[in-house]
Amino acid sequence: MNAYTDEAFLTGESLPVEKTPAITFDDEDLPTGDRTNLAFSGSEMKTGRCIGIVVATGMETEVGKIAHMLRQTDNRPKDDGLAARMLKKFVGGIKTILGLVGTPLQITLSKFALLLFGLAILLAIIVFSASEWQIGGEVLIYGICVAVAVIPESLIAVLTITIAVGAKAMARSNVIIRVSSAIEAVGGVTNICSDKTGTLTQGRMISRKAMICGVGTLTIHDTMDPYDPSSGYVALDEERLDTEDYIPDSRLATFLRTIALCNLSTVEPPAESSPSNDSIAKEAEARIASDDDTSTQRSATLTRPTTASSDTTRTGSSGPWKATGEPTEIALHVLAMRFKMGRSKLLENLTISHAAEFPFDSTVKKMTVVYKDSEAGHLDVYTKGATEFVLPVLNISDSQRADILETAETMARDGLRVLCIAHKTLPLGANLSERQSIESGLGYLGLVAIYDPPRLETAGAVRECQIAGITVHMLTGDHPGTAKAIALEVGILDPRAPPELNDQAVALAKDFDRMADEEIDRLEHLPLVVARCSPSTKVKMVAALHRRKRFCVMTGDGVNDSPALKNADVGMAMGTGSDVAKDAAKMVLTDDNFASIVKAVEEGRRLFDNIQKFLMHLLISNIAQVILLLIGLAFKDNDNHSVFPLSPIEILWVNLITSSFLAIGLGLEESQSDSMFRPPHDLSVGVFTKELITDKFIYGFFMGSLCLASFSIVAYAGPGGGDLGSGCNEEWNNTCGVVFRARATTYATITLLLLITAWEVKHFSRSLFNLYPESSTPCGLSVFPTVWRNRFLFWAVTAGFSIMFAIIYLPVINREVFKHDTISWEWGVSFGCVVVYVAAIECWKAVKRRFGIWSGKHRVLSREDAEMRAGLDVVNMREKRSEK
Repeated sequence: MNAYTDEAFLTGESLPVEKTPAITFDDEDLPTGDRTNLAFSGSEMKTGRCIGIVVATGMETEVGKIAHMLRQTDNRPKDDGLAARMLKKFVGGIKTILGLVGTPLQITLSKFALLLFGLAILLAIIVFSASEWQIGGEVLIYGICVAVAVIPESLIAVLTITIAVGAKAMARSNVIIRVSSAIEAVGGVTNICSDKTGTLTQGRMISRKAMICGVGTLTIHDTMDPYDPSSGYVALDEERLDTEDYIPDSRLATFLRTIALCNLSTVEPPAESSPSNDSIAKEAEARIASDDDTSTQRSATLTRPTTASSDTTRTGSSGPWKATGEPTEIALHVLAMRFKMGRSKLLENLTISHAAEFPFDSTVKKMTVVYKDSEAGHLDVYTKGATEFVLPVLNISDSQRADILETAETMARDGLRVLCIAHKTLPLGANLSERQSIESGLGYLGLVAIYDPPRLETAGAVRECQIAGITVHMLTGDHPGTAKAIALEVGILDPRAPPELNDQAVALAKDFDRMADEEIDRLEHLPLVVARCSPSTKVKMVAALHRRKRFCVMTGDGVNDSPALKNADVGMAMGTGSDVAKDAAKMVLTDDNFASIVKAVEEGRRLFDNIQKFLMHLLISNIAQVILLLIGLAFKDNDNHSVFPLSPIEILWVNLITSSFLAIGLGLEESQSDSMFRPPHDLSVGVFTKELITDKFIYGFFMGSLCLASFSIVAYAGPGGGDLGSGCNEEWNNTCGVVFRARATTYATITLLLLITAWEVKHFSRSLFNLYPESSTPCGLSVFPTVWRNRFLFWAVTAGFSIMFAIIYLPVINREVFKHDTISWEWGVSFGCVVVYVAAIECWKAVKRRFGIWSGKHRVLSREDAEMRAGLDVVNMREKRSEK
């Protein structure tokens, strides 16, 4: 009897589902949400009463099937052979130890670390060979330092700090990180599979459209808070109304009175401006004083279906609003309150009083209330209900009935829930005991369409994704009509495309589930909208994307979403969702907002770009040092021993101190203005792109060569040139003046070049003198705001520059610790190398821009350019499909 259950955790349905025990279904693949003759374990009874017969328990229930999918880690057939299992376990353990399991960045950096480890051993062998394997104290240290020079020791620390800062930035954007590796992973997303209810939509019902007989069509726009009557605006026949001063005519007033009085919900304003409860008390007293015949009928209304979120406090334009009751009735009540005709307001009129009530029933699908109007001297009958159940009792012609039904069906196909509103008057002495006679010969007032509206920012966020080359899919448990309508409204489906193309992009879950993997892989494009989804449908979509080498984000809030959240590359759970979903996800959206996903993607792209920047800087330093230290072995002293162009402590200082803080500064770089106007980066390549690899060798070659040149000029062309003394690797003696000055010059040169490189690698192809072409600063002068834009990097460069002088000039520290001496005219050599280096780098960047090599082919896109490009892509795809 009127049994309703809340199955949102299983199906995502935003409203309680009516149970129909007398119906049988022949379709074995019927979606879970459509099996209305079953009540599922874990669902919550919302109203009515029923007797259940258990047909499944434990792992055989729908919740049990989800638990099984969460446990399952590999769907491939298992090899029962003991040797094969042991071999797989051994190989898996080795991969885990070597770091070859994880996100694309983790795997790439692990492979890179193994490569550098091998290279470090090779370089150490070369150093020992150059010393004819006479491995003394300084030679051993130097060999170790050369090996260390090829490894970016600060990489882990810099990466950890950068990710921690990224997690903090995401938290400010309402994205909580549960697994830190997901931050960089989300930047490479190519597909987003989103739930509908509460993510793309507001998760609350509002009245979208009302077609009022003899008045016109009312529409509601831009509602930010469905509970706030002042949120958004109302238009009558596309003309905006000022509802503050608008006086409804008699037909509209009757319509609004009907939806307000034939209603059991309450909508309360902010606490600071709450009205007194007198009207509520008066209504309660009137109900208690009503005759006994109607009291039983009224008590039945207490079992009407409500949602668990019906008492949730929302924030409107003037503070938090509260609403209690069934979501449909709340939506109707708010519409009436927009015209200051709320239920409590109407009941302040002492001339009307409650006379009878016939509650909603699943067999009649309508509700009727009767009010006595003492002033007018008659009874008002107000009725609302499903169109197909109200139409037969309307006092209208058959042609009118057909027109109304067609209009209602058209709105229903657009995903709207349509109610028919009717009214009539009766004499004061009429018999109110017979429901059938009361609900007959009603006058038609109009239709009202209700739906869960998209968030205002959703359409823009979907557009941002499309511009960024990210495909958005909607996987929902709702009906196909509702899903398609919302997808068109938010832009997942192109409203400009022919209807048949949009129909092809929408699939029913049962049809998608029937397809074999090979059939899905043969599809040119995966469906953009999948309706009536089950948990296995979402898992199947994730698997299909993985087979296409796509990187996907999956959102969800219910227990049914948890298997897909676990299997997706990045699972995002809703803050208001179940704990099971949050445990399976890597990120949690605290505001349940799709726009927050876009912010997370933008932050992930910023992080990816910055990882490339500080990797570039660290590797340039390593390559330059390797070139300098290996070739520097050719410098021989008077004892025919190799002279080290940099002392071991200088090498470690440059690697661990100077480079580290510069790399951290690069990790804190702001997002580039066009980061969301570019397609996702190639996940198969990762951070080590061809451009980065080529640039690091070119930059490193220039830096290493100039450092060698600075040492050679001071050692051979300056005063006392050619006299490299004896034993100058170990300590200072009177013969080491030239070597110590040359070493100090080389240290100053490499430090200055690293400081300049930190600004040069802010972009791989733009000139240092025009890094922000979209700014209003004239080209050439923009270098000054450029170096100040990243404050941490600016002060890191300033600190590195200042400390360099202290290290060179402080007594004891220079000769005894760093094994170099003070310099004077040698500064001209160092700064000359800086000028040559900047000129060489700028020339290389100019070549990339001139010939369109790698990042040099990308001009700075404005939003209009990016939208035009994305629009052309849509048109081209549509034309391609049409031709096919």
